[in-house]
Amino acid sequence: MKALRYENGQLGLTETNAPRGEAGEAVVRVSLAGICNTDVEIARGYAGFAGTLGHEFVGVVESAPDGSLVGRRVVGEINAGCGHCQLCAAGDARHCPRRTVLGIVGRDGAFAEYLSLPVVNLLVVPDEIEDERAVFTEPLAAACGILERVEIGSDTRVAIVGDGKLGLLCAQAVKAQSAAAVTLVGRHENKLRIARARGVETALARELPPEWQGAFDVVVEASGAGNGFALAVGLTRPRGVLVLKSTFHGATEIDAARIVVNEISVVGSRCGRFAPALELLARDAVDVASLITEEFPLADGVRALQRATENGVLKVLLRP
Repeated sequence: MKALRYENGQLGLTETNAPRGEAGEAVVRVSLAGICNTDVEIARGYAGFAGTLGHEFVGVVESAPDGSLVGRRVVGEINAGCGHCQLCAAGDARHCPRRTVLGIVGRDGAFAEYLSLPVVNLLVVPDEIEDERAVFTEPLAAACGILERVEIGSDTRVAIVGDGKLGLLCAQAVKAQSAAAVTLVGRHENKLRIARARGVETALARELPPEWQGAFDVVVEASGAGNGFALAVGLTRPRGVLVLKSTFHGATEIDAARIVVNEISVVGSRCGRFAPALELLARDAVDVASLITEEFPLADGVRALQRATENGVLKVLLRP
């Protein structure tokens, strides 16, 4: 099969063996895949991964131990656990110490014609969610995961820093799931407009009023840039919570004194569960269609990844 792989410091489309499906795993024919900032950072050396990139996908099951899944349209949670540790036994492999992660750690990913995942990772996509929306399940689940890590009520004042793909999804997901007052802070009026259409307050970073400093109960850093951290810290109230969503290749300067003096709690948030994301998509509670900038065939995968790095671009899709 064809696959977009990062090997020996080089990104390229190659011919490689199609997965056969290990014990307990299904082989999925990829219908559509999405490029995210993590994929871009991996191609810059983040995480030390080598293999087929990609972890956002929707596809059709070609083979599986459970025959009822064959022919079904699915998405898949990206963390595959060992199946034996205490975390896996509790039904949550996201922090299994021996896990593999689709297209990120030890497991070939979704920028290919086929992929393999454990059957327990797969969720059937409801008929009303077309592929172009279903492919957003993984990043939307990551946005929903904020509410797993932090308690947010209707009276919580929340700020999201960053108006890229992740920030837009975080703002919409928190708003839809909590009815909290949510403000998205970004640098691009055209991107902020997408969130405003879904009832999210927005503000340009260069025009923030002074009284917003230290005014938010929960601040989510989703900018994907080092300077977004400083802005997020500044918006967090004393004894507030700062949620970190960004992953990128490079160092981040931290004003530890401010965090200590203001007693700010810093919380990491990575992968979320897929079921809440599918529920939001099924009831059209989140606008993902406006995030699609362009679609490329897998054969043009190298160009597609480059396109995903250009200014103003949101989601770039790959179709095998």
